[in-house]
Amino acid sequence: MTALLETHGLVKHFRGVKAVDGVDLTISAGRCFGLLGPNGAGKTTTVELLEGIQQPTGGAIRYQGEPLGPRFRQDIGIMFQSTALQDHVTGRENLRMFGQFYPHALPIAELAETCALGDFLDRDTRKLSGGQRQRLLLAIALVNDPKLLFLDEPTTGLDPQARRNFWELIHRIKARGKTVLLTTHYMEEAYHLCDEIAIMDHGRIIAQGSPRELLAAHFDDVVLQLPLADFPAPTPLASHTVIQGRDTVEILTCDVNAAIQE
Repeated sequence: MTALLETHGLVKHFRGVKAVDGVDLTISAGRCFGLLGPNGAGKTTTVELLEGIQQPTGGAIRYQGEPLGPRFRQDIGIMFQSTALQDHVTGRENLRMFGQFYPHALPIAELAETCALGDFLDRDTRKLSGGQRQRLLLAIALVNDPKLLFLDEPTTGLDPQARRNFWELIHRIKARGKTVLLTTHYMEEAYHLCDEIAIMDHGRIIAQGSPRELLAAHFDDVVLQLPLADFPAPTPLASHTVIQGRDTVEILTCDVNAAIQE
C-alpha cells in the first residue's frame, strides 16, 4: 500500500502535558483508518496536527513524502466535531459559498446525490435535523473533491438510524477510492467502516491492526445479541456471561453452537 500520510515520533505538549507522546502512523491511500480512544486520549489533538491546524512540538508529518504545504491543504477535506453554519442560509448556498474557496469544486448536484441532500438542499440550515446537518457538513467537506477526508467523531449525538445512514454515505465515499481518517468513540462504527484501527490512550498508540486482528488478539469470545423482550427471566445460561442492556441481552461465549442450543 502507498503511504499517503505518515507521522514519525509525533509529539505535542500543552503547558507540561504531553497530549501526544511519540505517535508513529502510516495511513495508506484508498483506505479508511480509524483512531479510537477515550476522552482525553489525544485523538483530537493528533488529528488537528495531521490536518495542519496545530503545529507539533516534535516529530514529523509527511503527505506523499513531503512536509504539509499548499498542495496538502488543497487535497484534504475536514468535517470537524462541531461546525457553526450561518443562519438564514440554505444547504445549496452553503455549498456554493464553500466551493468558491477552491480552484476546483464538485457540482452541487453531485454532492447532493453523494450525501443524500435532495430532500432538504434548499432548506434553511436552522430547520435541519441532526442527521441532515451532518450530511450537509459531509458534503461541505467533500466540496473540493479531496483525496484525504478527515472525519472527527462525525456521528456523536446521532440516533442509531441516523448513524447507520451516515455509515452508508461513508461506504459510498470509500467506494470512490477516497482515503478517510476517522476518529470515533464507537468500536462498532470503526468495525463497520475501517480497514485499520489505532487505539490511543494517554497520547500513545497502545494497539493497532485490522478490526478482526484486534478482536482476535484482545477478545476471543463471540457476542450473541437478542431482544430483551424475547429472552426468558431469570437467565437460563449459567455457563455463559450474560449482559442485560436497556433493550437487548448480550451473551458472551466461545462456543456459539452450545449457547444457541441452550
